[in-house]
Amino acid sequence: MTVRTSILLTSLLIASAVAQESVTTVHVFVALCDNENQGIVPVPKRLGNGEDPGNNLYWGALYGTKTFLKGSKGWSLVATEKKPTDEVLERAVFRHVATGAYLIADAYQGAKIRKAVEDFLDAAAGNGPKTLEVGEERIRIHGGADLLVYVGHNGLMDFTVEKATNEKGGSGKDAIVLACQSKPYFQPLLSKLGCKSVLLTTGFMAPEAYSLEAAVAGWLEGESGERIRERAARAYDKYQKCGLKAARHLFYSEG
Repeated sequence: MTVRTSILLTSLLIASAVAQESVTTVHVFVALCDNENQGIVPVPKRLGNGEDPGNNLYWGALYGTKTFLKGSKGWSLVATEKKPTDEVLERAVFRHVATGAYLIADAYQGAKIRKAVEDFLDAAAGNGPKTLEVGEERIRIHGGADLLVYVGHNGLMDFTVEKATNEKGGSGKDAIVLACQSKPYFQPLLSKLGCKSVLLTTGFMAPEAYSLEAAVAGWLEGESGERIRERAARAYDKYQKCGLKAARHLFYSEG
């Protein structure tokens, strides 16, 4: 191999790695519903077992994150992993059919909800960027992702967390929080981190995946906060039958 050929091959490998890591990514932190360890109105036992992602209300149930996105025409499930970390029981990786973007969803043990909230805020601050190998691609997760999402019970109603800070002068990311009354609890923290609150909630709600899918679809299209809010409201009304006006009042976006 000549020096020129070697340099060209190295350049192509570097370009390939950069291209792979530049793929748009969404990292979703799901705190599994847990009757015993969360301050929630109890749901049926099978749905509220925070150690059983396969049947959990926010993961394996009909409108749970994994099941709903797996059945969506807009997303393709490309990989799953059991216990990628001590707190995460299952990870699911989806690829967006239209744009090629990746969505990585982590199912946290219900008892580890504090860790789920802390990890979400840390990632939203842009801290701890990591990469995940999916086939031959290497994609950015945690603080390296472009959009960070928290799904589940609003743990900040029950506990306080150590305030996250931006490491090494980093800046906050786009963020969505699908949990009851997430705006008054999460927005002050996200604002201090320099995050853009793409979608938050103003009242009690069911953090199911139809709202997630709708909001992420709008975000991937580069839509305004108002358009993303409208998408989420229409999806929520479709499944909850609460009335579009009420659904619109439920969601908030800062722009």
